[in-house]
Amino acid sequence: MLLVSDVHGGFEALAAVVARNETLLILGDLINLLDYRTQEGIIADVLGSDFGATVARNRALGDYEAMRATWGEATGERRAEVLSEIRAGIEAQYETCRDVLADARGFCTFGNVDHPELLAAALPAAMRFVDAEVHDIEGVSVGFVGGGTATPIGAAGEVTDDQMVTKLEKIGAVDVLCSHLPPRVPALATDVITGREERSSQPILDYLRRFQPRFHFFGDVHQPQATTWRVGKTVCHNVGYFRATGRPFEFSPGVEA
Repeated sequence: MLLVSDVHGGFEALAAVVARNETLLILGDLINLLDYRTQEGIIADVLGSDFGATVARNRALGDYEAMRATWGEATGERRAEVLSEIRAGIEAQYETCRDVLADARGFCTFGNVDHPELLAAALPAAMRFVDAEVHDIEGVSVGFVGGGTATPIGAAGEVTDDQMVTKLEKIGAVDVLCSHLPPRVPALATDVITGREERSSQPILDYLRRFQPRFHFFGDVHQPQATTWRVGKTVCHNVGYFRATGRPFEFSPGVEA
């Protein structure tokens, strides 16, 4: 099976993965609101590249207060109009996603920048939207928990720790855990470009320690200090950053952890 995360609008490369005709697992963040490397994305399209650069700089610093202030200054009385334009851009990207995945078969969960209801509606029948579910895939039980960590931004794809705990309790023991978020392990959560520890999940780390699945696959952190780590018996692996690499992670269920 093939795994990708953090597609962020990299649909041409995703189409090439679909063409390989293997089971595909997508671990969230399909749309590109703003590429912090290039300042490309829906937000820059609507509000300009200078605004995108400022947001990217504040995001790299983790300064959510400055991000809110920047948004307020840029939108002013046009806030409703700007949000409508951004929503239209999001819907357009999901339409492109629908076309690209038309011949795909597999499973998809959501990340922090996704709108879960729009993503679910955009997926073809053979590409199933999953969250807090377990499925037998090629002989192994795979549990899926979507969403990113809650922040002051309050993005559509964010979930609280309590919500994540509920999801993990629902799936119970599995062979493979798939999430968008990494566990709260500093080396997996630290981005070497921003130089800071990004969002990660304590509930997921607690789950790994308790249930010890063979593997945990995730994304979210784009340039992690470490892509692979072991928590007890569990091998944790960041399968992204697909927008930058264009490469899926290949997983053979029979491989030893």
